[in-house]
Amino acid sequence: MEHRDPDLLAALAAVAPGKPLREGLDRILKAKMGALIVIGDGPEVLNISSGGFLVNAAYNAQRLSELAKTDGAIVLTPDVSYIARANVHLMPNPNVPTEETGTRHRTAERVARSIGVPVISVSEDMAVVTVYTRNARYQLEPIPAILSRCDLALQTLERYKQRLTEESNNLSYLEVEDQVTLRDVVTLLQRAEMVARISDEIDRYLVELGTDGRLIRLQLNEMLAGVEDERLLVIKDYVQDDAAWDLEQAIETLANSTPTISSTLLRSHTCSTSPARPMSSTPRSLPRGIGCWPGCPACLTRSATPSWPTAVRSRS
Repeated sequence: MEHRDPDLLAALAAVAPGKPLREGLDRILKAKMGALIVIGDGPEVLNISSGGFLVNAAYNAQRLSELAKTDGAIVLTPDVSYIARANVHLMPNPNVPTEETGTRHRTAERVARSIGVPVISVSEDMAVVTVYTRNARYQLEPIPAILSRCDLALQTLERYKQRLTEESNNLSYLEVEDQVTLRDVVTLLQRAEMVARISDEIDRYLVELGTDGRLIRLQLNEMLAGVEDERLLVIKDYVQDDAAWDLEQAIETLANSTPTISSTLLRSHTCSTSPARPMSSTPRSLPRGIGCWPGCPACLTRSATPSWPTAVRSRS
């Protein structure tokens, strides 16, 4: 699932539970009907439209389900506040590639890819809703299935948050004892990054859950309290600014080090397994990029020497 696609996230937010459009889609599914819905009534939509009739009426779920009885597409305004047209025949570019087989779904994907507006297809036979954007396609899942995934992700997040707290307490103790090594800092940044990425995964599920995800949102906010501040303060304490590398770049590179949660963040590599060298001694500059993966946290924190009392106070 291309959950990182901002266009897809916006489209999923529009069809999430609690939104007016979701109520209309549910009515169509319950009536065992199909539908093709275009979210957008700009010139680019009109240029590929033929036939149909002008509705120009305020949107509500009852009108949408009634208009779904027609054979053509339903065109809504971008904010889904009005139904612009109904029974419209769409004629997208036939050369746009599509992996769909059904006529309704092929048209929906080609329209979304060619003009970049969200298109929703409701399958009459399979009773499923599919959302198309310019670069993504996503079939809506049952709410219980998403809630189950969120519950599993929250359990995983809780375990990683506990490990992060342990690493933070250990680092604070080592700072007081003046015994911090590069590996200690890297380990904490690894845990903080894993917590951040798991929370991002839950955030994307919450977009699709809409109002059904209120309680999960409360649990997530409680678990993430102080995590981002912890990570930023550790990076600020240990990053070594120079003409080609600053704090903002360090944070961005660390966040974009890998596209998915993978074993990369957990495996040992050259920098973090180097012989322990107290960071409070004479500063050493490790060569960035030697034996490391791109965005290596150890290289982001190249032996800068913070003021220990300040560092301890800032995270206490």
